[in-house]
Amino acid sequence: MSEFDFKPFFEGKIAAAKTQFERTIDCKHTEFDTLYPYMSEQPQFFWYKRYVAWQELLTIIKLSSELEVSWEKLFTDMQTDYIKSKVLDAKVLDNWYDEQEQADHEEKSSINEH
Repeated sequence: MSEFDFKPFFEGKIAAAKTQFERTIDCKHTEFDTLYPYMSEQPQFFWYKRYVAWQELLTIIKLSSELEVSWEKLFTDMQTDYIKSKVLDAKVLDNWYDEQEQADHEEKSSINEH
């Protein structure tokens, strides 16, 4: 019986959870929108889906840490600090992307919109 290598599995899950969370920051469509399409009309929906995505990210990182799978390299130092503090607040949403990453991200978004 072969042993399953958890490292690539969890790295993929962390990357997917990070992407999902970042899509909530950018107010883009996520899996959550598909599950609850009727909620998008509610004003609190965007905060709620951010908390759901944040919790998913924290849960996957917690499991990765328990299995000794390194996750920090997938994030900036600031993002790692936010994750370790576990608190999602406006500061996290406003500063998730560093300045260069924000510029790159905005450029990709404008290209993808056309």
